[in-house]
Amino acid sequence: MRITNKIMQNNSLNNVNYNKIMADKINSQMSTQKKIIRPSDDPVIAIRALRLRSNVSEVTQYYSKNIPDAESWLSVTEGALDNVVKVITDMYKQCTKGSSGEITSEDRKIVLQSLKALRDEVYATGDADYAGRYVFTGYRTDTSLMFPGRTEQTYSITEQLDKSAIDSVTHVKTIGPNGDDLYDMTANNYKNMDLTENDIDAVEVHRIRLAYSEIDEGTVPQLSYTDKNGQVIDINATDTVNSYAVPSPYEQAALDKDAVIFVPDTGEILLGENVYNTFMETKDNPLTSDRNEGEIRITYEKTKWDKGDLRPEHYFACTSNPADPDKKIDYNQDYLTSVTGSTQVIEYDVGFNQSIRVNSTADECFKHGVGRETDDLIRALENTVAAEKVVAELTELLKQKEGTSEEAEIRKKLDVANKAYTLLKDNTQILFEHGITTMQGYLDDANLAVTNNATRGQKLALIESRMQTQKTNFETLKSENEDIDIAEVMIQMTTAEQTYYASLMATGKVMQTTLLEFI
Repeated sequence: MRITNKIMQNNSLNNVNYNKIMADKINSQMSTQKKIIRPSDDPVIAIRALRLRSNVSEVTQYYSKNIPDAESWLSVTEGALDNVVKVITDMYKQCTKGSSGEITSEDRKIVLQSLKALRDEVYATGDADYAGRYVFTGYRTDTSLMFPGRTEQTYSITEQLDKSAIDSVTHVKTIGPNGDDLYDMTANNYKNMDLTENDIDAVEVHRIRLAYSEIDEGTVPQLSYTDKNGQVIDINATDTVNSYAVPSPYEQAALDKDAVIFVPDTGEILLGENVYNTFMETKDNPLTSDRNEGEIRITYEKTKWDKGDLRPEHYFACTSNPADPDKKIDYNQDYLTSVTGSTQVIEYDVGFNQSIRVNSTADECFKHGVGRETDDLIRALENTVAAEKVVAELTELLKQKEGTSEEAEIRKKLDVANKAYTLLKDNTQILFEHGITTMQGYLDDANLAVTNNATRGQKLALIESRMQTQKTNFETLKSENEDIDIAEVMIQMTTAEQTYYASLMATGKVMQTTLLEFI
C-alpha cells in the first residue's frame, strides 16, 4: 500500500481529535463527578443508576416524609389518649368515693361537682387533629368527632346490641297522686304537699340504655331481635312516656310484664319481665355468625344535638336528613353486615411492602357509655342531694315548731322525706359501686388503646432505623455506581492532557514534512 502525505496528515488529525475527545470526557467527569454523562457512555452503569436512583427516591420518601408524618400522627394520638385515661381514672376515683357508706353531705356535693366537670372533659380531646385532619374519625378526617355547638340535624340511627347491654335500674318514686314532688317541698309549702310514706317507693326495672338522650318523641323506635331459633322478630314499643310523667314509665314497666316503654328524654327502653326474659334467650343466627349483627337491633331518630355530643356517623349505621331525599346521606352501612363493623383503618406506607396503622378510631377509646354512665351517677347524686336538703330544712323547722300544733304534720312530712332520702342514698351507693366496675372496664379499653398506639410507635421506630440503614446502603451503592474516583480520574486527566499535547506536537511536525524531503 502506498503511504501518501495526505494519509499521514489525516491519521495525525484523527489522533488529535480522539485525544481531545478523551481529554474532554475526563474533564467532564471531573466537573460533574459522574462516570457517565449520557446513557450511551456506559449502558450497564446507566441501567443500574436508574434502578438505584429509584430505590433511593423511594427510601427517602419513606424515611423523610412518611415516617415523620406517621410519628406525628401517633404522637398527637398518644397525647389525647393519655388525657382520656386520666379523666376516666378520676371518674373511677370519684365512684370509689361515692360508693362509701360514710360519705358526708359535703363530700357528696364535691363528688357531684367533680363528676360534672369530668363529664364535660371526657370527650374534650376527641377532636385532636394533625395537620388539619381529625385523628379519631377514621376516613372522615375532615369531620369533627363532636358537634361544635347546638345543632339541629335529623339522624336515623341504628344500634346493634347484645343481651349484655340490658341492665337494671332502680327508680325511687317521689311524686304523690296529685303530682306533688318531694323535691319541691320546703318549710313554707309542706302543708300543701299531698305526700305520704306510701307514696314513696323504689321499683326496679330492666332497660336498654341507648347511646343518646333527648331522642325525638315523634317517632317510635323500631326493635328487632334474633330469637333462640335464629329467626329475626320485630317488636313494637307499647308506649312512649317521659321520665317525669305521672305515673312514671318505671312504675308502668314494673307493673306490666309485657311492657316495652320508650323514654325519649333519658334515651331508655324499659322492658317488662316477660320481654326481658325473651331478650335474654336470644342467640346469634348461625347462618350469619360471620357478621357483626348482634342479637338486638334498635332504630330511632334524633334531631337536637348539644355541644359535645358525639356524631353518630362515627359509630353507627345512620342516615342524615332522612326526611329530605335529596340530602340523604347513608353512613356505615357495613356496620350492619361486616365482622369488624364500621372500623376505618388509616395506614401509612413506611417501607418496601410495609405499612403501619396510625389511627385509633372513636369507638375504641371515646365510648358513649362513659358519658351515659356519668349522667346516671350525676342524676342520682342530684336527687339525693335534693332529698337531703328537704330533710335538713324540715329538721330545722321541727326544732323551731316543737311543742306547737304544727309539730305532728312536720314529723309526718319529715318521715316521708327521710324515707325518700334513705332509698335514694342506698340506690346512689349501689350505682356508684356498679360504676366502679363499669369505669374500670372503660379504663381498660382506654389503656388498651394507649398500648396499641405505643406498640405502633415502637414498630415504627424499628422500621425507621431499618430505613435509615437502607437509605445509607442505597446511597452508597448509587455513589459507587455513578460517582468517580477523584484521585484516579485526576491521573487519567493528566495522562490524557499530556497525550493530547504530545499528539499536537507530533501532528505539527508531520504536517510540516513532505515527500520531497525524502528524495
